[in-house]
Amino acid sequence: MQYVRFLRKKFPQHELKILDIAQRIQAIEKNDDAFLEILSEVRSANGVLWAFPVYYLLVPSTYKRFIELIFERRCEDVFQGKYAASLSTSIHFYDHLAHKYINSICDDLEMKFTGEFSAAMYDLLDEKGRRRLALFGEYFFEAIDNKIPVTRNFYPLLSGSFRYLPEKDLPRSDVGNQKVVILTDSRDETTNLGCMLRQFAGIFAGKAEVIDLYEVDISGGCLGCIRCAYDNSCLYGDKDGYVAFFNAKVKTADILILAGAVKDRYLSSRWKLFFDRSFFNNHIPVMAGKQIGFIISGPLSQLPNLRQALEGYFEVQQAGIVDFVTDEAGDSAEIDSLLFGLAQRLLRSANDGYVKPAGFLGVGGKKILRDEIWGRLRFPFRVDHQFFKKHGLYDFPQKDYKTKVVNSIMRLLSRIPSMRKEIYNNRMKAEMIKPLQKVLERE
Repeated sequence: MQYVRFLRKKFPQHELKILDIAQRIQAIEKNDDAFLEILSEVRSANGVLWAFPVYYLLVPSTYKRFIELIFERRCEDVFQGKYAASLSTSIHFYDHLAHKYINSICDDLEMKFTGEFSAAMYDLLDEKGRRRLALFGEYFFEAIDNKIPVTRNFYPLLSGSFRYLPEKDLPRSDVGNQKVVILTDSRDETTNLGCMLRQFAGIFAGKAEVIDLYEVDISGGCLGCIRCAYDNSCLYGDKDGYVAFFNAKVKTADILILAGAVKDRYLSSRWKLFFDRSFFNNHIPVMAGKQIGFIISGPLSQLPNLRQALEGYFEVQQAGIVDFVTDEAGDSAEIDSLLFGLAQRLLRSANDGYVKPAGFLGVGGKKILRDEIWGRLRFPFRVDHQFFKKHGLYDFPQKDYKTKVVNSIMRLLSRIPSMRKEIYNNRMKAEMIKPLQKVLERE
């Protein structure tokens, strides 16, 4: 909000009216007049600036719920043709996904999206940061005033009318001592998701616990108060049942399956609420070692943003992502086979304790958190700092003293022309693979 207020102060010739849709979401849902008042303001506006903090790789759940209301109440026409831009603050942890999401929503609403501005938490303290923000605002207002054409980056999703109907009961699998938990936001068996969920749960012969997130007592979204940063104690406490549910069901699961349907290019806001409220764990990888499967109803293959959000979250959490199964195949027998295969692979990975190595999503995300918690965020995130220090997550390269010594020696040697020629022309590749060859010789 301080960045928004900076723009308001910088451009007094423009009226920048602030409409708080996240903190007021419960009133907006229940009170038609409150919702219509917001629509009236949008209708009379020349442009819309979507401003938000990045929460768990997207906008906050309460912010997303407002977006859902636009489509549920068929008010898309109010936004149509308006110029739009997005502004966020974060530590740049998957902030690109949040902006792509807003961009895609604007395109679905047929708005004219001019671009995004992703600020680090304290960019406003820096003169260069303030100048960039001022230029962002200037470009946005100029686009509106001059009706500058913009590129559409996301086109409508293509979805069919395929109805999944299980063709036969699938073979049962021995769960052994593995605890299997399936989280969903709908068990409605008139939907593809509900039918896939029932078919998949049946593989575990009643030994998989299915939990509907709408049956979990969650009284509100994450407040961003950071109280939990001291000792993982959520401000809600025992005012609702979320923390108890997460500790008793999610943390103790060996195999965790997330089942949901695509809703405005993500999953439902209830799913987003699940992720947001899990922040009481802060940045501690409480999912480490768990096997994760996904059952998604909807055009996931057309939503790389959604898939990356799910993969990125669990890779940073050090969990094992086994696979995604969707109803996109359009063939019930094939989906049956895929569901059975997912169950087998989850059990096999759990029994073997196998977690594949993280790729860029996990490694890059982990490094951002490592650096931030070591630095500016060490206070207030006391409990994170203690965990990272205890478990060796402060794995900075400058602490590798052996490599530092070797690098120093090699830099000196490479200054000698004959040595430099020998190293780069004849020895480089051979020396790089020599340590790996030694391992192969021992195996």
